Amino acid sequence: MRPSRLLLSLALTAATLHAQSTPAPDKPKPASQAPSPSPDYERFTATSVVKTFYLTNISQQNDANEVLIALRNILDPRVHVYLLVSQNAIVMQAPPDQIALAQRLLSELDRPKKTYRLTYTLTDFDGDKRVGTQHFTMIVVTGQRTTLKQGSKIPVATGSYDAGKASSQTQFTYLDVGMNFAATLDEFANGVRLSSKVEESSIADSSTIAGVTEPIIRQAVLEGTSFLTPGKPVVLGSLDIAGTTRRLDIAILMDLVQ
Repeated sequence: MRPSRLLLSLALTAATLHAQSTPAPDKPKPASQAPSPSPDYERFTATSVVKTFYLTNISQQNDANEVLIALRNILDPRVHVYLLVSQNAIVMQAPPDQIALAQRLLSELDRPKKTYRLTYTLTDFDGDKRVGTQHFTMIVVTGQRTTLKQGSKIPVATGSYDAGKASSQTQFTYLDVGMNFAATLDEFANGVRLSSKVEESSIADSSTIAGVTEPIIRQAVLEGTSFLTPGKPVVLGSLDIAGTTRRLDIAILMDLVQ
């Protein structure tokens, strides 16, 4: 055998042995398929219906959000619950038993809030002599902040600028002077909690700053939390009027309206 043929035979033999010793490449595995839904889930979705519940006594979005969270935590996790703020409604997709449970929950949560009448009595003393009494009344719904203001707006110059040709413009802001009340009621099992702020302000004097006469505002503020019982007055506190011998005693009386 010629050398060239011998070399060719040896090369073919080596290639054959290499092909036999090399493992065949793995066949590509088929793509994994999504697990089929369980029979229980299919029955759940097959019996689901859509129901809309309109909230009749809830007007604040925060309150509606709390109701929505309660429903999602108590109902089956597969139930779809949505809040439509523009319609003040809750839309559900669920089987009839979950719809019935949601309706029972909403009948307990969507209740009308109670309304109370708050009467502030301010008694003005000069030393030990009572010189006057004022009454301020407001209607408060539980869970909502209510304010009452009585007094005057005092202009205060905040700046000026030259508009040209011997004319100038002065800018003003206005301060509320008088009585300001803010109240928030929250119901508890054994009473009603009042978060209240009472502010009394008046003009004490005036001062000149950079050629501008500015008023000096005297102010007294009473802020705190109290627990009230309908029909029983509670003394919130007493304010001493600075620079005078006067003091202001503040009491409050709460009555249930509905």
